[in-house]
Amino acid sequence: MKLVWLDIRTVDAKQAVLEEALHQRVDAVVTDVLADFEGLPPTVKKVFFPSGKDLPEEFGAADVVIVDPRRHGEPAELAARFPDLEVGRFTEIVDAPTLEDACRSARTERWSVLLFRDPTKIPLEIVIAAAARAKGSLITVAQDVEEAEIIFGVLEHGSDGVMMAPKKVGDATALKAAAEVDVPDLDLTELTVVSTEHIGMGERACVDTCSHFREDEGILVGSHSKGMILCVSETHPLPYMPTRPFRVNAGAIHSYTLGKDERTNYLSELKAGSKVTAVDVKGQTRLVTVGRVKIESRPLISVDAEAPDGRRVNLILQDDWHVRVLGPGGVVLNSTELKPGDKVLGYLPVEDRHVGYPIDEFCLEK
Repeated sequence: MKLVWLDIRTVDAKQAVLEEALHQRVDAVVTDVLADFEGLPPTVKKVFFPSGKDLPEEFGAADVVIVDPRRHGEPAELAARFPDLEVGRFTEIVDAPTLEDACRSARTERWSVLLFRDPTKIPLEIVIAAAARAKGSLITVAQDVEEAEIIFGVLEHGSDGVMMAPKKVGDATALKAAAEVDVPDLDLTELTVVSTEHIGMGERACVDTCSHFREDEGILVGSHSKGMILCVSETHPLPYMPTRPFRVNAGAIHSYTLGKDERTNYLSELKAGSKVTAVDVKGQTRLVTVGRVKIESRPLISVDAEAPDGRRVNLILQDDWHVRVLGPGGVVLNSTELKPGDKVLGYLPVEDRHVGYPIDEFCLEK
């Protein structure tokens, strides 16, 4: 989870924005008016940031004070006067000297608030690399939620947090959602193949992503929302074509897969820019971005498998030897060679689905 600092210094509907921020459990509220902290619960960090103003004699309920060295002096000076106060440093990056200043702050300060004036994220990459072994936190100013999402992913690690001034009610909710970058891991189940059947022609989807899959990684695919099988990526060598480690030959177009926010998507719905959940044989997950989906007519094979508790799972794949699924321990199994008794890895969600979202209702799939 990334940190969300909501900057209310220039907000008009301050009370409405604060109510939304507290409901969404943002990590910190940032203001230059100490009275704004009145009534805020202890669960939210109170950050005083008087950019362009002098420091007061006392800081009231503030938990953190962010100083601009150009006006307030170095953070260490304030920290010496107020030993119980957390102090951070603000740096505006406009050129090479200020970039070096930001790197030094990232290595030494408890909190570093960074404002990058140019749209490139290369300077942020440099600061993140410089702070790789530091114990402090980087908070980067974002102009909107879209930029925040980019900041969270820079150099794979991203900034520790984002500070953003909401333009309207709803922005705090969107920013909090963008900060939830982790995908929950899954409990995979060993399924036993009970039958396979050649079912003729149909359309299948190859999902080409913008990421390299590992050899024990793929995406979950199934005909029903309550049962999916782990389809391996094309990371393993084949005798007649090069490996394509970004691709999963996933299944028939009606099939479900897991996307963002634990929502299911039909393979036919995926397109460039969509998110799908990559899963390895241990159930570890990450979101990857779809670059292209290839839908073509191919012979299909239907695979039925059973969980230890008797639940059935169906997967329809391209009927070809080079299309494969994963078994326990990362064993790679060719779809056309699957036979009763073989073990494959699957996932058994407990919720039914409505437009892809999990919901507790009656739903019969067969």
